[in-house]
Amino acid sequence: MKFLHLADLHIGKRVCEHSMLDEQVHILGEVLKAVEAERPDAVLVAGDVYDKPVPGADAVAVLDDFLVKLSATGTKVFVASGNHDSAERIAFGGRLMEKSGVHVSQVYDGKFAPVTLRDSDGEVDVWMLPFVRPATVKACLESDEERDAVKDYTAAVRAALAQMKFTAGRRNVLVAHQFVTGAERSESEENVGGLDNVDASVFEKFDYVALGHIHKPQNVLKGDDGTVRARYSGTPLKYSLSEATHKKSITVVELGAAANAGNADAGDLFAGAAAGDLFAGNAGAGDLFAGNAGAGDLFAGNAGAGMRAALKVREIPLTPLHDMREIRGTFAEVVSPEFRNAQVAAGQKLDDFVYVKLTDENDVPDAAQKLRGVYPNLMMLEYDNERTRNQTDVGVAEAVDEKKPMELFGEFFEGRNGRAMNAEETEFVQDLINGIWRDNG
Repeated sequence: MKFLHLADLHIGKRVCEHSMLDEQVHILGEVLKAVEAERPDAVLVAGDVYDKPVPGADAVAVLDDFLVKLSATGTKVFVASGNHDSAERIAFGGRLMEKSGVHVSQVYDGKFAPVTLRDSDGEVDVWMLPFVRPATVKACLESDEERDAVKDYTAAVRAALAQMKFTAGRRNVLVAHQFVTGAERSESEENVGGLDNVDASVFEKFDYVALGHIHKPQNVLKGDDGTVRARYSGTPLKYSLSEATHKKSITVVELGAAANAGNADAGDLFAGAAAGDLFAGNAGAGDLFAGNAGAGDLFAGNAGAGMRAALKVREIPLTPLHDMREIRGTFAEVVSPEFRNAQVAAGQKLDDFVYVKLTDENDVPDAAQKLRGVYPNLMMLEYDNERTRNQTDVGVAEAVDEKKPMELFGEFFEGRNGRAMNAEETEFVQDLINGIWRDNG
């Protein structure tokens, strides 16, 4: 069975006050092309569909159009809500959309019902876990003992997943939106200082976990044989300078048949073998179930990490309308024809989303406006020079009342610029101060 996994669409997002909506319409069009080419059984969208809990009308229209076109391909669609989404708004109309093959996560209530898909290898149960916090999970637990056990995000997610009852013989896929410990973050992601970490071990019983929340594509859980079992697809677009080096993509997951060992019943296990053969070599029933394993564990429907379905993962690269990158140099360098031509020759576009870092020691008047004449999608302008590198916060001066205005300004200037004023600057400031005193005579 084939799945396309994507996440963190952040529809409606603005970067440096620049609307990304046109970029998002384009990239969702690229996703639709991939769906037509790959013909997957389902598309998994792992949360942060919108950038805000209350998205704008234009963002809602973009998602609506995308889901309608996805549904028209005949591909099943699964959408889980993330921490940027309103779980209630994502869930709205879910029962109606199911009739069109679009399944959305419901508001967390501690109850789960999978959607069962079928292929030539059997059945696959697709589960969705909306973004949850410990308080959300605790509110749905019945006993004080259960609630007291939920002390962090790992315990919360483990308690939530424990409510998912597997059916023996079926493969299981989860769509979720949490931060797995050890995943590499980007600047554009929300976090709470590591308190939201979830240990990857909570996902071990699933054949594949389609994760959202982290913007860089990466694997976070592998089986004993090296097979990827949990993965972040990453964002389809770059949403901050920290993502400039990311290779954005769609994750393609091809799920094979369920491992026979994981779904065997007693009849299968002993097929073709007599009791005498089974215990040959002086092995008794006590040896067979050594390590405190009983028959109930041996034949459990929730097979262990070593007994999951075969799996292959690959990526489809995504090409945006405009790349996001950093340009560095003096003002004269970055606007020179030679520098511009070199970028074009390297396959870069001058209308990319650029973050410019000027190395001039003195600020260039109207630099941003002048740069936009060359780079129309300038996102941010910063300086990297001796002054900015040595910049220190100016503390409150001691004995302010005992110092003269010129002395106070001199301390301020040195704190901001990493050097004392020269004679010309000192004279200029002194004249200004004298003029102020005269005017306020």
